[in-house]
Amino acid sequence: MENYISNPYYSNSSWSEAWANSLFRKKVIIGVLLFAAILFILPQFFSTIEARQGIVLNDWLLQQIPSMDFSILIFILVWSTSLLILTRCIQQPAIFLMTLYFLILITLSRIITISIIPLDPPNGLIVLKDPITSLTYGGSSVFITKDLFFSGHTSNLFMFYLCLQKKNDKLFALFTSLLVGLLVLVQHVHYSIDVIGAIVFTYLLVKYSKHLGFIKL
Repeated sequence: MENYISNPYYSNSSWSEAWANSLFRKKVIIGVLLFAAILFILPQFFSTIEARQGIVLNDWLLQQIPSMDFSILIFILVWSTSLLILTRCIQQPAIFLMTLYFLILITLSRIITISIIPLDPPNGLIVLKDPITSLTYGGSSVFITKDLFFSGHTSNLFMFYLCLQKKNDKLFALFTSLLVGLLVLVQHVHYSIDVIGAIVFTYLLVKYSKHLGFIKL
C-alpha cells in the first residue's frame, strides 16, 4: 500500500484498498474540503472581476476569425471528457487523487492570474452558454465574460489528458482540449494568449507538482 502512495499514477489499487491507507484518506478529505471551499468563494470572486474594468487586447489572430457560436459543441466536448475522467476516477482512486489536486492547483492559479491581469472580453464576443459551469458563477443562468487569462475550459481538459492513463482516453482528451481551445477563439470567448497560457500553465503545474507532498507522479 505504501507503494500506492509513493507512485499513484501507476497504481491499480481498488478504492477499498486505497481507502484502507490512512494517508490516502487524509489526502482525499483535505482535497475535498479545499475544493469545496474554493467552490464556495468562486461566485463572489467571479462577480467581483465581472464588475471591474479591464483592457481589450489587440489580438491579431482573433481579428482574422469571424466570431461564431459553438456553445453547444463546446458543452458536449467539455462534459463528455468530464464524464470520461469521472468514470476513470471511480475505477482508479489514483486518478481521482491526481485530478482533485490538479483541479485545486489550476483553479487557484486562475484566481491569481485573473486577479492580477484585468481584461475585458475580446471584440465580437459571443457568450459561452454552459449551464453546468455557470453554477460556479452563481447560477445556471449566470454567464461570466471576464475570467480570461487563462482559459479554464482548455486547462481543465488538457489536465484531464495529462491524468488519464489509457492511450485512447488520452488521445480523446487531447483532441477535445485542443478543439475546445480553438472553438473558444472562434467564439471570441478568449484571447489567443488565454488558450496558449492554459496549456503552458497546466503543463508546468502538472510537471512541478511532483515536488508537492500531496501529488507524486
